[in-house]
Order: sequence, then C-alpha cells, then structure tokens
Amino acid sequence: MKTIVGLEIHVQLATATKLFCGCSTDYRDDEPNTHCCPVCLGLPGALPRLNRKAVEYGLRVAKALDMEVLEESEFARKNYFYPDLPKAYQVTQYDKPLAVAGTVEIEDDEGHEKIVRITRVHLEEDPGRLVHVSGASKYSLVDYNRSGIPLLEIVTEPDMRSPQEARRFLNKLRTILEYLGVFDGDREGSLRVDANVSLEGSVRVEVKNISSYKGVEKALTFEVTRQKNLLRRGQTVTRETRHFMEGRGITTSSRSKEEEHDYRYFPEPDLRPMRVADWVAEIDLPELPVARKNRFMAQYGISANHARTLTGDPKLADFYEEVAHLDPALAATWVADTLLGELNYRNMNIAAVPPGRIAELLGLLKSETITDKAGVQVLREMLDACAAGRPCDMPAMIVKRENLGKTTGDDFTATVQAVIAANPQAVEDYRNGKSGALNFLVGQVMKETRGRADPRELGRIVSESIDIGEV
Repeated sequence: MKTIVGLEIHVQLATATKLFCGCSTDYRDDEPNTHCCPVCLGLPGALPRLNRKAVEYGLRVAKALDMEVLEESEFARKNYFYPDLPKAYQVTQYDKPLAVAGTVEIEDDEGHEKIVRITRVHLEEDPGRLVHVSGASKYSLVDYNRSGIPLLEIVTEPDMRSPQEARRFLNKLRTILEYLGVFDGDREGSLRVDANVSLEGSVRVEVKNISSYKGVEKALTFEVTRQKNLLRRGQTVTRETRHFMEGRGITTSSRSKEEEHDYRYFPEPDLRPMRVADWVAEIDLPELPVARKNRFMAQYGISANHARTLTGDPKLADFYEEVAHLDPALAATWVADTLLGELNYRNMNIAAVPPGRIAELLGLLKSETITDKAGVQVLREMLDACAAGRPCDMPAMIVKRENLGKTTGDDFTATVQAVIAANPQAVEDYRNGKSGALNFLVGQVMKETRGRADPRELGRIVSESIDIGEV
C-alpha cells in the first residue's frame, strides 16, 4: 500500500514585533501575558496594522522556493472558537495567498533526486498558548504573549511517500529558512507541522501540531502502521484530526476533520488587499544551501558529502570558512566529522566554539605536532571547558600540560617490546598471517603511549620487532 504524505508547516517569522501590532515577539524569558495589547487580544475597537517586515520575509521565502507571487493577495477571517484565540477568529489568508506553485528538491528513499511541490505560502497570526497546570485536570491557563506573532504557512502537495522523505524535506526547508534569515530555530514552537497522511485508496488523516523533525517521522510512522493494521483487519480508516503524543510515540483521536465551510471564511474588513508582486524584484537573496555546497566543492576541493554536511547549517558553514584557510580538506574532515560529532554528543551549538582555537588545533595536526588521537583528546578538553563556561585553553597549552606531543620511534621502543612480551598469542597469530593481530598490538601500544605515537610508524616498528624476534 503506497503511503501519501503532505505537510502544512507553520513557521514563526523572526520579526521584532507582531503581525498586526507593535508588541515585542521576544517573550521567552518574560512573564505570561506581558506582551499583549488591545490588538493582539482582540478587544473591541482595536484595528490591525500590517507588519511590513513580515511581508518582506514571506516574499523572501517565496522567491527562494521559485514561487509565483500573486498580483493581489488579501487577508481573511477564519472563524472558530478556541480558548487561546480571543477574537474567536484567526486573521489568515485563504483564496488569495501570498504566493503559489513552488518546489523543493530532496532525495527519495532510493537516493534519487525528487521534487516536492509547494502549493502555497500565506501569512497569518499565531494564536495564544494553553498552559496545562500540572496535577490539575479541570482547567488550563492561557498565555497570550504568542498571540499575533507572524506565521508563514507553507503547504505542500502530497508528494512524499514515506515518513523518512517527510523528515528530509523538513530538514531541507529549515536550512533554506535559516539561510534566508527569516526564522529563529532556537525559539520554542518556532516551527510546527500538521501532517496529512493516507494510504492509496483510503481517506486522509491529519496529525496536528508536531513540534520536531523526529516527531514528524515518528508520528507518521505510527500513523501509517495504524492505518495499515485497520485495513488489514477489514476496518475503515476514519477521516479525522489526530494528536501526536510525543512522550508515548502514538497518535490519538482528537475530533472529526473540519471542512473548509466550517470556518466560514470571509475577507478581513480591516485590512486592504496587498499588491506586492513588483516588490519581489527588489529583494536580494543570500547564497542558498545548494549554491554554497557547489561553491565549497569547487573552491575548497572537498567531497560532496562534506560540503553537504557543512552547508546544512549556515552557522556551521560560516565556521568552516573561518578555519579552512590552512588546509581545506583537513578542516572539512575535522569540522564535519569530528567536531560536529562531539558537539552533538554534548548537545552543544557551534556558536559556543571559538573558531580561532580550532584553527590552532588544525595547525598542530597539519604540522604533525600531535596525532589524530591526541587531537581528539585536545578537542574534547576544549569543548568540555566551553560547555562548563570556563575559558577555552589554547591547544598548545593542553598538549604541553597533558604531554600529548607526538613521539618518535626511539621514544616508545621499550613500550613496543613490553606489549609484544605481554601478548604472545597475538604475536603468534600475526606470524600465522592474521593481520588483525597487528592492529591489536598497535592499539595496545597506542593505549600505553596515550595516542602520542603515529599509528603507521607504530605498525612498522611492531612488525619489524616481531620479524626479528624481539620478544
């Protein structure tokens, strides 16, 4: 049974003020209901005034996705009652959105290039936020600080064929948004997804308000399995809206799916239609991920995989360009593989790492002052200091303090002899043609020398020592 997935992505635009008023959007560390005014609370007589920057950000996204900006777009009222929507309607765009017909290129599950079509992008206001009180089942609190923050809704065609494709699409889209500078991924709730999923020949089910990429993949995986099991048992899949419970990894029924007529859309009488198509030509886009990846490969001579990883985050790409001057290939390997892995392990951001210190470390590696293994130890000490808020020592100081400088053959001959003497079975295995035994012996010497020896030189010395009978 073929899986069919379409997504509706709600992106909080990184403007300083809300969509229709001057209230600040930076509310993360402030008390609830302190970033509100009569406009975003929907009080009688309050009139909206459109945020020009939000429109510009929407046009940036439309241009980056190669969309057609409509000659005229307008806002509408979407009527429904919910506790976090004080007006009992949401100001959004309906039949005249900002732009239509775009594309995003991803890899499908077979590794081939695939186009996901973008149906439309439109602007709308965010509702407030319900805060469920711990231990209280009878009521929730409402925080209107978020109410009125500008959202850009990006709607795709049902072109994805698996939860994995949906996650790859979201990763690609998020990268584009970050390059455009319209989106703050560190803000809680800055990107939320409604996923529409069905099996070929069956009805569509909507899973609402998924707040992470992993969550989208998990929710879709569960929902596809649930629908397949229903059909295999001869039961019917119900057209409905479901809620993803991230802690349990399941979806639960929320309500029957609303139809468009349930919302009773009509044009917003307090906002005039927009004519902004001519504005698009004035908008200059930054270098986008695909262009930057191609430039990295051409300019720095690095592999496609390294270029793709390094340009997957604009901050990481900027960091790489700061440290690549000494040896682009060496820098690509250490930043894309080693550094990124250590950061992920510590749940750290690249912004916490001083690029000058990494450049110094790369200099020690290029000059062969330290081995790769010692370099990893130096890197870990630097990152541990950054994570703890301590000053990050210079790599050369760590090397001197921990005695990590690269040694020569004369420095560890005695250690080689001791390891050979302590492991007669491995020696015998090596003499019998088992190459893995040599790797084991080299590893033991590396352990004793704390990674200060060159593994290639060690392999030669251990092999020669065994061959001439030094036991």
